[in-house]
Amino acid sequence: MPATKSYSEFFKSNFIHYLILVVITVSCNKISQPAERPNILFCIADDAGMFMSAYGSKFVNTPAFDKVAQNGLLFMNAYTPNPKSGPSRSIVLTGRNSWQLEEAGGQSIFFPQKFKTYVETLNEHGYNVGFTGRGWRAESSDIGDEISRLLTGKSYNKYKMIPPTKMISSDNYAKNFEYFLAQQEAGKPWAFWYGSKEPQRGYAFKSGVEVGGKKLSDIPSEEIYKFWPDNDTVRHDLLDYALEVEYSDHHLGLMLESLEKSNQLDNTLIIVTSDNGMPFPRVQGKDHERSTHLPLAIMWGKGIKNPGRVINDYVSFTDFAPTFLEVAGIDAKKTEMKKMAGKSLTALFYSSKEGIVDDKRNYVLLGKERNNFLKVVPNDHPVRGIIMDNYLFLHNYSESFKDENIGSVDWSYEINPTQSWILKAKTNNDNDQYWEWAFGETERYELYDIKNDPDCINNLSSLPRYKDRVEEMSSYMNERLIEQNDPRMFGKEEVFERLPFSNLYTQNPFCLDSNNIEIPIF
Repeated sequence: MPATKSYSEFFKSNFIHYLILVVITVSCNKISQPAERPNILFCIADDAGMFMSAYGSKFVNTPAFDKVAQNGLLFMNAYTPNPKSGPSRSIVLTGRNSWQLEEAGGQSIFFPQKFKTYVETLNEHGYNVGFTGRGWRAESSDIGDEISRLLTGKSYNKYKMIPPTKMISSDNYAKNFEYFLAQQEAGKPWAFWYGSKEPQRGYAFKSGVEVGGKKLSDIPSEEIYKFWPDNDTVRHDLLDYALEVEYSDHHLGLMLESLEKSNQLDNTLIIVTSDNGMPFPRVQGKDHERSTHLPLAIMWGKGIKNPGRVINDYVSFTDFAPTFLEVAGIDAKKTEMKKMAGKSLTALFYSSKEGIVDDKRNYVLLGKERNNFLKVVPNDHPVRGIIMDNYLFLHNYSESFKDENIGSVDWSYEINPTQSWILKAKTNNDNDQYWEWAFGETERYELYDIKNDPDCINNLSSLPRYKDRVEEMSSYMNERLIEQNDPRMFGKEEVFERLPFSNLYTQNPFCLDSNNIEIPIF
């Protein structure tokens, strides 16, 4: 009969077994994370909304986006905190919200030296970096030049082509990417930014029908948002938009083919999204659901477990930069990047779950300052907001636009068929409702049930039964904004009105002295 083990012998034996189990468990968990640093292809369209065939759209066909989703992850709740091109891209590049980015958090302003981008950081850690199309901003800058800093990498815009319409960019995005790949050293990782200039306006009117071969009847009535009229003008406008989305997607498909031919597809992390919502009334520049809710598909053959999953977690654009650093094996704390507000998405990659993967990803903060200083724009005022539990809460910080200002509005910049119809109906007193939805007065507080009212038509904030929800969401939002040192939370909102323009030939009329600005809160 074997001798009975003493307590110390029993503990020692079981402790060794425990250590072995821990080592095996940790090792198994790490097996799912690739040891080789991946390449990174970040694809960001200009003004593309949720009309993608992967999300069920019937009049926009996006096979390349769908391929990325089918072989990776499709995100149902991805949001940009600031739905304007420049600020949204600044958020992507830094992992910080626009209220944390000084000039880079505004529209048509420059990028401060103090804020290093993930692209610059990857470059410093051995990645070759480049971009084609639109990088951080659309136009050249007099201050803080993005080319000299490589905010999105070295420019690869050498190759041009004859586009389908004169309003589509002549940049041959796919050929430029192919040229970039040909310059790479074997075994050295790279990061590339594909910034298609589509579907930003303007469009060649009726090009969706005349060039794309589409029909007005291709658009189901349920895909026309409630705040737009359903007529031939709007349908043509939407089909013209669809043509440009499909053109952007076509080049993405060619890029995927280039990666496959060069045997780099499996070890390339591919992210496909847009910078903000569609360039249509009551979408672009607003903070409503149709403005901030954006398409997102991510593919990584060697890194994503159980591909083909649909993810319902809330994702913010602040999450991209920390994700890129982590997969590249870079400790963000040891870089020159400022502390990021976002959280890496890798836990979603390495999980096999779908639906809600991380229940702590349960909100997204939103916010913007004025988008335009040199012209009168309806309801262009500062906003802070939060999306949580399928509700959207907004706090508007300044006076709303009023009808008597209609004569001073500058409509020359981006007048488009849908906007033109709404304006004409308003001025002719034919129909005020679409004007009110797009440009009418805004209440200081807004609350929407975005699951049942994604068009944000019914403001619930003043209804007694939603009082507690408004207070809870407002309180939670303000707590998070205080943690991120938002100047508005400390009574220092004037700093946003005093930021200088990048263009030396114009002056911010709100800025009393651009050369003597102190912003200690940042």
